[in-house]
Amino acid sequence: MHKESRLLRIGVLGCGPIAQFAHFDACRKARNAELYAICDAAEDLVARMAAIHAPLASYTSYDAMLADPNIDAVIIATADQFHVPLCLRAITAGKHVLVEKPLGVSVEECLTLQAAVDSGGCVLQVGNNRRFDPGIAFAARFIREELGALIGMKGWYYDSTERYTMTDNLQPIPLLSATARRPAGNPKDDRPRYFLLTHASHLVDTARLLGGPIVGVRARRVAMFGAYSWFVSLTFASGALGHIDMTIAIRGDFEEGFQIHGEFGSVRGRAHLPWYHKAADVECYSARSGLFQRPLGADAYSYKLQIEGFADTILHGRPQQGAGVADGLEAVRTLVAIARSAENDSYVKLADAAGAV
Repeated sequence: MHKESRLLRIGVLGCGPIAQFAHFDACRKARNAELYAICDAAEDLVARMAAIHAPLASYTSYDAMLADPNIDAVIIATADQFHVPLCLRAITAGKHVLVEKPLGVSVEECLTLQAAVDSGGCVLQVGNNRRFDPGIAFAARFIREELGALIGMKGWYYDSTERYTMTDNLQPIPLLSATARRPAGNPKDDRPRYFLLTHASHLVDTARLLGGPIVGVRARRVAMFGAYSWFVSLTFASGALGHIDMTIAIRGDFEEGFQIHGEFGSVRGRAHLPWYHKAADVECYSARSGLFQRPLGADAYSYKLQIEGFADTILHGRPQQGAGVADGLEAVRTLVAIARSAENDSYVKLADAAGAV
């Protein structure tokens, strides 16, 4: 594994499952970053993770980690409800931030964070790692460079009753702590809200990446036999129409995919569970050449690739490849609009979306 001479020194806040499954390992394997520090309020969890991943420093105080002058950036891998306050503290301390998706849980707190990012000199990237799937990234470039005007986009996300059996086989056994800090109540008790924040945040970001800015939605939701399903009509700023749907959980295999039709071609793709580190199967047709293109993504460790893109922006000034704070805000607006539309059976403009998901 080749490492560059200048590495982004990263401190990871939160030693819970997503850090254990993705961020610790991705920081260690990234060509231009290192796992410099870890932090969690649970002392036992910090000690166990430090023994496994060998960071140069470990903390049980976030303020102490932020005060470490050797740390360039932090990854915020905590519960959704903590994202914005923790991002604001990091930016105030002059640290760059990669925050797990979604950016926040309300439009208003995301607007506050956007103002802080825009007025400071720090990079903030939202952890929409699907943008770094080589197949999806290829599709986005093809749409931008080859497809011309879009007329229609469809996207779908079907979680599976068998998904956790598969991911349990792929991921390390998570280590937990009785003293871990958790938000008030249980966010999973409100299942529709939890599913929108956790799963639809991926679907919405991919729809925006491939279809462009969304200006309005009309959503329907149904719950049956313990499963939930959303069907959402989208209006894009370009005038194109879109449809996304999400069902959790289907009695079948996990499936995530998209179809896009445009002036000079079309795109079709199906993504895999990210834990397989396998690029999405993507097929792009160009009417100009009369040929189909199917890219191969040899390196599809999207959690590692997103850290490398984050580090390239900070260390080398390269354009931000990942979702920025404006993308994160618009994704939350879209999630709020979907929630309100499903509740009221109405068309909701994103400009009117306010409040929490």
